Amino acid sequence: MNFRTGLAAGAAGAGGVLAAAAAGRAGRRLTGRLAARYEARLERSVRRLAARAEQGGPLTRAALAGARALADGKSPARALLSFGWTALKETLKRIFGGGRRGGPVNIVEQTDIGAPCRLVYDQWTRFEDFPSFMKKVVSVDQASDEKLNWKARILWSNRTWRSTIVEQVPDRHIVWRSAAAKGRVDGTVSFHELTPDLTRVLLVLEYRPGGLFERTGNLWRAQGRRVRLELKHFRRHVMTRALTDPGGVEGWRGEIHDGEVVRTT
Repeated sequence: MNFRTGLAAGAAGAGGVLAAAAAGRAGRRLTGRLAARYEARLERSVRRLAARAEQGGPLTRAALAGARALADGKSPARALLSFGWTALKETLKRIFGGGRRGGPVNIVEQTDIGAPCRLVYDQWTRFEDFPSFMKKVVSVDQASDEKLNWKARILWSNRTWRSTIVEQVPDRHIVWRSAAAKGRVDGTVSFHELTPDLTRVLLVLEYRPGGLFERTGNLWRAQGRRVRLELKHFRRHVMTRALTDPGGVEGWRGEIHDGEVVRTT
């Protein structure tokens, strides 16, 4: 190759590099314009869906959630997941009346236990023992004679609440009120001596579901079945443990009226 031939080849190679660079810049500009156009369209779609979502149904709100997920840079698969979950949640909200709080659910259950009334009552007052034989009660912390902190499992989630005993008379009844962020349970448990060795426990609850899991469970009356099952666990515990060692069950024999402890023994 002589000097002129080499110079021509070099010029041609440089021209090819410059042409490739120019093509790359043009491609990036085109990609940028397309992306900007896509983002603008997506933003307009989100605005339109947001305007309609207030009056729209579950699918409209779900579409808004999916569009927002795409706008936030999430993958189409994640956006589809957001769409599906929002559709389910909005449908359940409609079933349960949206964010409005409905009326209470009344639960009445009873069980007969083959043990003296005093023993059954004493075992019930040992609230911190409940997690050892009840399936859904995770923990109970008795902060004082009338104040208790509860933690229980609702479907796949844990719920906590605080209850205050407003009335307690030994061997007769216990009345409480509760406070929680997602639903609450007020109730009364009473003890009735049928014979010296047979006691009826009557449990009356006023349940106000608040969270998604609580409202979902309420659709199938899951709470009533759970209360019935927990009462069976209590009966089994009394019959198999407390009855065989009645001296080891030291219950609280104090009295509470109007939320105030008036007698401790």
